[in-house]
Amino acid sequence: MSGVWGAGGPRCQEALAVLASLCRARPPPLGLDVETCRSFELQPPERSPSAAGAGTSVSLLAVVVIVCGVALVAVFLFLFWKLCWMPWRNKEASSPSSANPPLEALQSPSFRGNMADKLKDPSTLGFLEAAVKISHTSPDIPAEVQMSVKDHIMRHTRLQRQTTEPASSTRHTSFKRHLPRQMHVSSVDYGNDLPPAAEQPTSIGRIKPELYKQKSVDGDDAKSEATKSCGKINFSLRYDYETETLIVRILKAFDLPAKDFCGSSDPYVKIYLLPDRKCKLQTRVHRKTLNPTFDENFHFPVPYEELADRKLHLSVFDFDRFSRHDMIGEVIMDNLFEASDLSRETSIWKDIQYATSESVDLGEIMFSLCYLPTAGRLTLTVIKCRNLKAMDITGYSDPYVKVSLLCDGRRLKKKKTTIKKNTLNPVYNEAIIFDIPPENMDQVSLLISVMDYDRVGHNEIIGVCRVGINAEGLGRDHWNEMLAYPRKPIAHWHSLVEVKKSFKEVVPRLGL
Repeated sequence: MSGVWGAGGPRCQEALAVLASLCRARPPPLGLDVETCRSFELQPPERSPSAAGAGTSVSLLAVVVIVCGVALVAVFLFLFWKLCWMPWRNKEASSPSSANPPLEALQSPSFRGNMADKLKDPSTLGFLEAAVKISHTSPDIPAEVQMSVKDHIMRHTRLQRQTTEPASSTRHTSFKRHLPRQMHVSSVDYGNDLPPAAEQPTSIGRIKPELYKQKSVDGDDAKSEATKSCGKINFSLRYDYETETLIVRILKAFDLPAKDFCGSSDPYVKIYLLPDRKCKLQTRVHRKTLNPTFDENFHFPVPYEELADRKLHLSVFDFDRFSRHDMIGEVIMDNLFEASDLSRETSIWKDIQYATSESVDLGEIMFSLCYLPTAGRLTLTVIKCRNLKAMDITGYSDPYVKVSLLCDGRRLKKKKTTIKKNTLNPVYNEAIIFDIPPENMDQVSLLISVMDYDRVGHNEIIGVCRVGINAEGLGRDHWNEMLAYPRKPIAHWHSLVEVKKSFKEVVPRLGL
């Protein structure tokens, strides 16, 4: 019967429906017995494929809905745990008993140590500032805690002002690459970990004797010899306005050292009016005496306006007939108006300074220094030179200026000016720029060399001068003045000197 049901199509379906309705009638119609109707009702009709597919899709949809519902419930539980459970738990942990400890606990050393550790955290500074404001009117916070909080905030703000530095330029990488490893300055740690003043006292403003023990014995001996006095000399100066002549009168010398084996000397004096060395005058030789009386006059034609730029140089020698004359000492008077205005004759006593050879005036150079801390740029402007020493047979020189950047005796960079032909008073007005970070300014110095250019052969050194934190005299003062007045050009005249002991350790490595 199942095969009949499955092959009939729509008409069979209608027939089966009519037969089923007749079987359900009570009593059944004629021709239908009860067993046939019962067997027909017990036989299940076969479902169509469309009905089975619909049931499967409904079951899949139900599974998807159930899974989504479970996921939503899980997300809801997680958000509830984060938003409600954790704040409630933290609030329960910070109970009033722990928030307001007794006064004895606040004053204990352990609490102060914990408080100091909390003060080191920068994220709590805003809270601390608010706490300070509230503590003015709140009687619950002890006075010691209030004072410690105030002191820490003040020190932190002061430290922030001090650590405000310009950003390091990429130009400084080349400079740092040339620095020796031991002189590389690492980044300074400006943390908030400030030790108490009583535990680690600062050494700012104190003299460190070890810094002054690095000078060699030769330098000390040279200084002692330079300050050694070799007697005194008496002379007078007067200016004749009618003839425009400076009159130098050598009167006498006193307590000269003995240069001969017999215990005496044969002294005489050479007189120069620098920077002109062509006009050289000298006194007569006095035999076998240590206290000679010269009383001789010497005339130097010079305009009155030029006297301010002139120097009087007196060299005392011991005469030897069959050998080289020995130099006793010298006197250099930089300011001719030191004693008077030269309108009348004025007697002057000067100590004769020890010297083994007659000093030569090499000339002067004028340059300016300017440093920009924000850009890390050092500008040296070579302005001009005057009264340079003649290096050529023509009586002139071909000078140029070479500037070397030194660090620990090593040359990092060098730059040159143009060459000025046939002159002893060149004018340059040329700027030389070096990129130096602010943290390395105390480690560098500048060596300024005035050179004479030669087309054939090696260039000769006319004279040098040095500026820097470790220089001497005007070189150190000029450098400190530049650092004290940033962004402002500071110009000075510098006297050129020979390459002496102070430069012997530097010059060979520079190839001068």
